[in-house]
Amino acid sequence: MLSARSAPVIRATLPVVGAAIGEVTEAFYRRLFEEHPALLRDLFNRGNQASGAQRQALAGSIAGFAGMLLERPDDRPDTMLLRIAHKHASLGVTSEQYKLVHRHLFAAIVEVLGEETVTPEVAEAWDEVYWLMANALIAIEARLYREAATAEGEVWRQMVVAERRTEASDAISLTLRPADGGPVAPFQPGQYVSVQVQLPDGARQIRQYSLSSAPGRPHWRITVKRVADGHTPEGEVSSWLHAHTRPGDVLTVSAPFGDLVLPPGDGPLLLASAGIGCTPMLAMLDELARTGSSRTVTVVHADRSPDDHAHRDELQALVGRLPGATLRLWYESPGDGSGATGLPPGTLPGRADAAALDLPDGVTVYMCGPLPFMRAFRGGLLRRGVPARSVHYEVFGPDLWLGRE
Repeated sequence: MLSARSAPVIRATLPVVGAAIGEVTEAFYRRLFEEHPALLRDLFNRGNQASGAQRQALAGSIAGFAGMLLERPDDRPDTMLLRIAHKHASLGVTSEQYKLVHRHLFAAIVEVLGEETVTPEVAEAWDEVYWLMANALIAIEARLYREAATAEGEVWRQMVVAERRTEASDAISLTLRPADGGPVAPFQPGQYVSVQVQLPDGARQIRQYSLSSAPGRPHWRITVKRVADGHTPEGEVSSWLHAHTRPGDVLTVSAPFGDLVLPPGDGPLLLASAGIGCTPMLAMLDELARTGSSRTVTVVHADRSPDDHAHRDELQALVGRLPGATLRLWYESPGDGSGATGLPPGTLPGRADAAALDLPDGVTVYMCGPLPFMRAFRGGLLRRGVPARSVHYEVFGPDLWLGRE
């Protein structure tokens, strides 16, 4: 909760800071990388930096957090910050790094807004906002490290590629086993791991990939979609993995993290995905099938075409093993459905439409896929009367929804 001294200052200055927050975050990253170029090379996603997505996400999280402190001062910030904390833990972020961020962020605020605007009183109030947010994240991340049975930031382990399979025209799966012969760490269906690779220019870039099969096996599986738009380096890790990774290779992989996980109980579920967003849903369905669940589960997936749909046959097989599950597929270009199983009845052309679904009362929704898909599908669910609190999502990449929810 903001102090009585700082709250009116933040309320008065939030419109000014909010209007300039994009410039502030741009100046922040410039300052940070000028002093610590290794952070861009070995920690931050160069693709997201090039596209500006990371700056947008940081700006949204700061402005959203400050607004929450003003409008809902009695709410705990954990829910809003949990997704960020999981991502930080998967990268091995430490509490000491928050001091570095603080120094460069506040220097950027003064650079953009000027000392006439950032008076000592204003600086003190925004300093309180920053440390409320930072300390909340540090506390959550400390808990996540404890739950992962690892020291702060020490999340990395060597994993051997045991198998590589082609899952779609631009997607492969990699089965991973610990290089030391030990057991794999437990995880919850829906979680992801980070993979660190050394690129030809010497950079050690990191990306997150969902664990695409259920826990309880002696291995993990990730599915990697090759991203190559020809304009930014955002696909440099996925392209490297596609081009170079073969059985027997060793990868540096983090412990599992992620807050979008299969909920316990027997309530009805809607698992909605598009593109490579199917991967956390596969793990959830695999776990439901493995445990013999009879839950009511509606599975929705949208893709460009059947050939682009990674794990298409596997998805149909998993749904077929669940007595309470139904599957609805949408393809922008359905084609003839050639393949091992063809297309199931009810497959539709176009984009996924929540209005076409039979939704049970009390359904809990889990979504993963491109932001336009999730925003449109969520809007359709809300129009159907599904409460916003029942709709959960996972974003692959910077969370550009933060500050909007």
